[in-house]
Amino acid sequence: MKKLSAILAFGLLAGAMDANAAPYFWTDWSGSDLDTGAGFQGQGTITTGTATINVTYTNARGVGFYQSSGGTDYYTGGAGSTSPYTSTQVDNRPTGTDIIALQFAGSQTLQFSEAIANPVFAFVSLNGNGYAFDQDFEILSLGGVDGNACGYWGCGGASRVVVPLSGGGFEYQLNSNNVGGSEPHGVIRFLGTFSTLTWRSSTNEFWNGFTVGVQGTAVEVCTENPTAPGCDGNNNNNVPEPATLGLLGLGLAGVGFARKRKAASV
Repeated sequence: MKKLSAILAFGLLAGAMDANAAPYFWTDWSGSDLDTGAGFQGQGTITTGTATINVTYTNARGVGFYQSSGGTDYYTGGAGSTSPYTSTQVDNRPTGTDIIALQFAGSQTLQFSEAIANPVFAFVSLNGNGYAFDQDFEILSLGGVDGNACGYWGCGGASRVVVPLSGGGFEYQLNSNNVGGSEPHGVIRFLGTFSTLTWRSSTNEFWNGFTVGVQGTAVEVCTENPTAPGCDGNNNNNVPEPATLGLLGLGLAGVGFARKRKAASV
């Protein structure tokens, strides 16, 4: 019988490697739906200190709405250290109003044009839904927890649940737990270096939304700290080998969110 290993968000996992909050670079989503069929594909860019990363989001079932400019800022609900999206690890909330609002159960993927390090996933109104990722994560912050302000639609707790899969491996779930409210808003982080991130929404709930940010490219982070997660060869996320990262880094150095009654604001 499958055993579920759950860690409540009140334990808010923190990366031991962090002494101070780091600035994060958030996705600037642009344009409109690029999928000419029933699905959805959106593109954006992340601009770091030395690179521009193209981000592609794909969902075969489509989305609730896509807000790539203007509209409501669903990342409000406190500023600075009180924001649901900042923590001792992340010092800046998502910039602008860009958000992808989800509606359907099913799988979806984020693809990065080059390997990135320690990506963070900001979520809005995870009520009546849950996400199941293919990579492990830690919960960094939640609205109404540890002194954080509530999110746009209210407060609510969430849990990280690890589920063994019948064919081997694990699924890492982020689920609303209705502790302190039913409207989780917050940020989770994936430690390591990644080129893709895949997850599934568990229900057809309208709506819950997200955006994604990174600490930097794998080259930037691993060059500065070769022993950081993902840079030491201990994880396998489809990125260059550490030696290759190191050489490339040297080369670069040399070159100088009341409830869903929500009206979609697009």
